[in-house]
Amino acid sequence: MTTNLPTRLDRTGIEAAIPHRPPFLLVDAIDAIEENAIEGRWRPAADAFWFQGHYPSEPVTPGVLLTEHALQTAAVLVSLRLAGFGEEDGIPVLSKLGGARFRRIVRPEEEVTTRVEVTERVGPAWFMKAKLRCDGQRVAEIEFVLTATAAAARAAGS
Repeated sequence: MTTNLPTRLDRTGIEAAIPHRPPFLLVDAIDAIEENAIEGRWRPAADAFWFQGHYPSEPVTPGVLLTEHALQTAAVLVSLRLAGFGEEDGIPVLSKLGGARFRRIVRPEEEVTTRVEVTERVGPAWFMKAKLRCDGQRVAEIEFVLTATAAAARAAGS
């Protein structure tokens, strides 16, 4: 059982927890941290580079970036539970993605709130579910597995 988890993190705390950096850091704040769950927020900026082409007359946050936001939020929880990603762990990577359902478009400047829960942990693999919301409406549900690269290589015998 992990103890002494912070209850909230600002951008500085997020950057201390995971290796992602702008322009590809897609978590603005962490609002709640529990032993097996975390809640984060992200507001895609109107001038974000992807809106120039996705789609210029109808800007839409790509589903792959909403997924990445959920994965980064999850990586913060894994980092906190492991007390950081040290050299012996490597970096957090997606090792399985499934059950993704996208239900609502997210426009520039709309705030996405995400809750990620750990459903199981097997060795270096963290099985998780994320629920994304915007203005009280469901945006997406995603099931995935995160694994730290070095830990996964050790488990595979590499």
